[in-house]
Amino acid sequence: MPLFKKEESTLRLVKPAKFANEKELQNLIEANLKKIFNFRFVATEYVTGQVNAGRIDSIAISEDNNPVIIEYKVTESSCVINQSLFYLDWMIDHHGDFEIAVQKAYPSEKIDIDWSDIIVICITPNFKKYDLKAVQRIGGNIELWKYRYYEDGSLYFDLIYRNPVSKQNLSENKELALNSGIGTQVVEVKEEYFVSSFISKLGKTKLNLFHEIQDFIIGLDDTVEEVPKKLYIAYKTTQNVVCLITHKDKVVLFLKLDPSSIPNLPSICRDVTKIGHNATGNLELTISKEEDIEIAKMYITMTFENLGGN
Repeated sequence: MPLFKKEESTLRLVKPAKFANEKELQNLIEANLKKIFNFRFVATEYVTGQVNAGRIDSIAISEDNNPVIIEYKVTESSCVINQSLFYLDWMIDHHGDFEIAVQKAYPSEKIDIDWSDIIVICITPNFKKYDLKAVQRIGGNIELWKYRYYEDGSLYFDLIYRNPVSKQNLSENKELALNSGIGTQVVEVKEEYFVSSFISKLGKTKLNLFHEIQDFIIGLDDTVEEVPKKLYIAYKTTQNVVCLITHKDKVVLFLKLDPSSIPNLPSICRDVTKIGHNATGNLELTISKEEDIEIAKMYITMTFENLGGN
């Protein structure tokens, strides 16, 4: 789809551009990981050692404290997936090396890495149809992101494929292997979580609250995904938009809004910026009755738009 820029009453075609090289793309994304994915940068060109000789383009920590591997290409290439799988295999067997890298990057913090999932992100200008078929056979959390770069400096990202581990799909296989041409890559199935476990915590009279909120968030855009984690359900695009926790008599939301910037917060809202909580986002909303939902919708929409949603 061509991109046009409005100039008074006319439209000017903005032509596609190219990065000079892969490193230019890599440096730009690494410098803006927080803004794009809400990841914390750990290291660039991370060397995996002499035995598993390799160099991971970027390693990071997700907002849910999962390890992240990122590989880039400035041309269409299937080898980016092969390389990513090679590094995923290494990461599964080298928890300690990754945690040491995190300690070096954040020496004054104690960060507990969540090894229940390892996120692998491949970023290129395009993927071949064979790549999409291949990743559907892989049991890891592989994300394929396509970018478009334009002459005016605009950079657009499009999620082509996300493949979170599914117990339903992997029930017959505890391990899956893909022969990628550089050896057989084994993907280990980690601990999994389900939306049903959060629903089961709710009292029957509160189920409608959950489903109405769930439908509203998922309906915001086709890119919004529902990802159950250990302590909450994350609704995310490139990063978490809403985190949801269920209790017997209420549904609690955490939104990425600055509470101090919102005057006259309703009674269902609470500033948890300086209060420990097991989710991402500093504005807490407690939904215990139908009337609370319309208030929540307003703040959920505001969060989505602030994070670059449509």
